[in-house]
Parts: sequence; C-alpha cells; structure tokens
Amino acid sequence: MSGISRRAALTAPLLGMLLVASACSRAQEETAAPVTVFAAASLTDALTELAGIWRRKTGQTVRLSFAASGQIARQVEAGAPADVIILADTPWMDRLAAAHRINLDSRQDLLGNRLVLVAAPDARIEGDPLVWLKRTRGKLVIGDPDSVPAGAYARDWLKARGVWDGLQASLVTAADVRAVRGFVARGEAQLGVVYRSDAVGVSGVRVVEEPPASEQPRIVYPAAMRLGAPEASKSFLRWLPTAEAGAVFRRHGFEPLN
Repeated sequence: MSGISRRAALTAPLLGMLLVASACSRAQEETAAPVTVFAAASLTDALTELAGIWRRKTGQTVRLSFAASGQIARQVEAGAPADVIILADTPWMDRLAAAHRINLDSRQDLLGNRLVLVAAPDARIEGDPLVWLKRTRGKLVIGDPDSVPAGAYARDWLKARGVWDGLQASLVTAADVRAVRGFVARGEAQLGVVYRSDAVGVSGVRVVEEPPASEQPRIVYPAAMRLGAPEASKSFLRWLPTAEAGAVFRRHGFEPLN
C-alpha cells in the first residue's frame, strides 16, 4: 500500500469519528439551549417552580417573561423571540393563530382557573362585600379589561350580577392580575377580583367571596409554540400537561385540563 493510500485509510475513520462527535455536540447544544417562555402574569409562581424542576431533570434552562396576556400577544405579533407562549384566555391566542405566529399543531388548552374576590386580611366587611364597598365608598380594582383577561372575566361576572354600572365610581384598573393583588395588599383598594391561583398561599390578601359555578366564566389557559421555535422547546411544552407538572399547577390553585 502506498503512503498516500495508507494515510487515507487512517484518516477516513478519524474523520468519521470527528463528524459523529460534531453532530452529537450540536444535538447536545440544541437540547440544552434555553427555552424562552412568555406567560400570563398569574402563572408567575407556578412556572417559576416548574422551570426549576425542569432544569434539574434535563439541564435545560427556562427563561421566563410574565405580563398581561394582551401585552404578550402584541409582543409576539411584533416578533418577540418567545419559544413557548401561555396566555390566560383563548381570544388572544386566536389572534396569534390568525397572524400565523404560532405552531397550530402544538396548541393545547393547558389549565383552568376561577375568579375570587379578595380583601386585605384585616378588612372588616359586613354583609355582601360589593354592597359594603358601595356603602363605604371604597375602591374595587380589576385588571384592564382591554388587555388583561382577568379584568375581562371580572367585567363579565359583575355585569352578570347586575352591579357593573353601579360600581363605575368605585372602579380602578391595573396592568395585570398581580398588580390587582398588590393594590389590595397595600390597602390602595378595598376589594379586588383575581384568579383563585393568585390568592392561594398569599398572606397579603384573603378571599371574601368565590362566585358559584353558575356565575364563573369559563377560564382557559391555552399554550403553544411560536412558529419557527427551536425543536428543543417542544419537550418542555409536552411536559407541562403531565401528572408531575399538573401536581405543581394544582398546588398553586390552577385546574389542569389534561
């Protein structure tokens, strides 16, 4: 065998090994690439805990950004680099679907929730909280119905009860549902409408009324991948409906739908 042939015979397996190693390295980099999640503000506590569990399980970091669902949808429409999107109602996700911003095959209804009326822990409320509010000329804070699903749900509930028009002088709106809770906890509003998940395990507010099932709006949290998101983000989205993740969501006051 000539020197050239011998060198070629030795080099070919080495080159093959290098190509395999390079491919494995790229696969590992993609698997370990961070997943960027844009989510409704009410998911802050639950998703922060789940991101920690996911990192311990897989080594993959989950970057979280929270805001009102309407704000998130507008950001994604404008090209924000979210990999996974979880909103607090379906119309905003429908809007992203119509704008061809999400992978339709990845869309799923992930969670449910309920509305509650909260006050400060030491609030002395006599009788019906909303009647008491009007009598004492207090303030009721809800999310901005134009961008915050919890605010739109609150408006629908109050209209169904026939008290919406009469509460206009008492009404204050906030940028997201966590801001609503903050207004009440700081004493800047006497009552607030939030999700049940925002009142679970929180010392700054207490639930003074939970509307009966017949008055509860249907609250659904849809989740989806952004169109063109890396494949590495798919595993995290697929894990969220599992029993393991569902137990965390349930502990935070959500109702897993799968």
